[in-house]
Amino acid sequence: MSDGGGDAASRQKAVADYRKRLLCHEDLSSRHTTPNAEHDNIMSLHLIDDAQLWSLKLAADHPCHFYGHNSRINAILRGNLKALKKEITKTKDDLEYLQGSGQYIGEVLRPLNNERLYRDTFVFFLVIVQARSGKRWVVNCCNKVHKGKLTAGTRVALNINALTIMRCLPGEVDPVVYNMLHEDPGYVSYSAVGGLSDQIRELRESIELPLMVPELFLRIGIKPPKGVLLYGPPGTGKTLLARLIASNINVNFLKVVASAIIDKYIGEGARLIRKMFGYARAHQPCIIFIDEIDAIAGHHLRESTCADREIQRTLMELLNQLDGFDQLGKVKVIMATNRPDVLDPALLRPGRLDRKIEIPLPNEQSRIEILKIHAAGITKHGDIDYDGVAKLAEGFNAADLRNVCTEAGLSAICAERDYVVHEDFMKAVRKMNETKKLESSVHYSVKFGND
Repeated sequence: MSDGGGDAASRQKAVADYRKRLLCHEDLSSRHTTPNAEHDNIMSLHLIDDAQLWSLKLAADHPCHFYGHNSRINAILRGNLKALKKEITKTKDDLEYLQGSGQYIGEVLRPLNNERLYRDTFVFFLVIVQARSGKRWVVNCCNKVHKGKLTAGTRVALNINALTIMRCLPGEVDPVVYNMLHEDPGYVSYSAVGGLSDQIRELRESIELPLMVPELFLRIGIKPPKGVLLYGPPGTGKTLLARLIASNINVNFLKVVASAIIDKYIGEGARLIRKMFGYARAHQPCIIFIDEIDAIAGHHLRESTCADREIQRTLMELLNQLDGFDQLGKVKVIMATNRPDVLDPALLRPGRLDRKIEIPLPNEQSRIEILKIHAAGITKHGDIDYDGVAKLAEGFNAADLRNVCTEAGLSAICAERDYVVHEDFMKAVRKMNETKKLESSVHYSVKFGND
């Protein structure tokens, strides 16, 4: 350990001496150069770390083993100087923007790249832009702006005096769409969903396979499904399946409730649909999940009010985005509803929603699996007869079965126990049976989904 410490100390001393010698050499050579070159060389030399100096010292001490050490020194100095100049330029630009006046925001309509005007040695790259106020101008652009980025639809910052394009701005994102993107679906594992193995397989075939392995469809020669409709009674796990897919594949996920799309102003709902699909196309692969789609996708009405006509306009825009001239690409749509009988047939046809997956009420075996999943984290004492509980829970959905476990825990708390026994589950399921009598049921047409 002491020898290693002595070697390190001697190496640091040698590096310090070598750095001092190099500084002296630069000081002497600077007398025959310009002041700027002297400043650049000294600044570049200070940017060299100890490891580089040690290798340069070895190259200087043993020229036969390190041939061309002068070229290596010059290459390192030039690289450090280039990085430093780039950082200084960026800092100056940032300070200029901070200290300068505000700038207008405009949108490029058309670059006039075929109509350049030559005046002496200057070339003017002219662009037609439109400001938020609606006015249009033919403006020039700054030399620092990349001309290839000035395409139609690009947002740019305009100088407040000369209206010169100063920089390109990122695309505008609607705040509602931004909130859709940042809604975390959470993590849901496949083991946390019980009784829906067939539905999960169909959903993965329609959504996950086209996004992850698109070459399978190209090899066979078929087009992948664009969208999937999940329908079934409330509480059966339609939203849970959408979260399951979103949390197990690395894609962007937009989640919106259909009632949030409707706005009181004419055209706002259709505009939001366009923004949502436009953002999804720009950030592929992406999954759009629209819950409670029956809020905007009902049947056409002969006699309707102004509000109904606005909903119909929103639906027309949704149909256009699903099956318009613009291909969706790696954008998949999942819709969920518990009232499929009221949906418009134009939305349900193949080419828009290619698959309709029914999420039914769980059977006895599925109820046992769901009970075991929800009861896994509960502190239990003794054996629990899940078969007996599932038989009493005839007609329960997945949410009701979760509530059975919650009621069993509340019964244990009322009995001043820290654990749950089988009798608590039996009391909970009997209590839930009494509560279920107050609920109404929805009966779907037998023909739905079999077209």
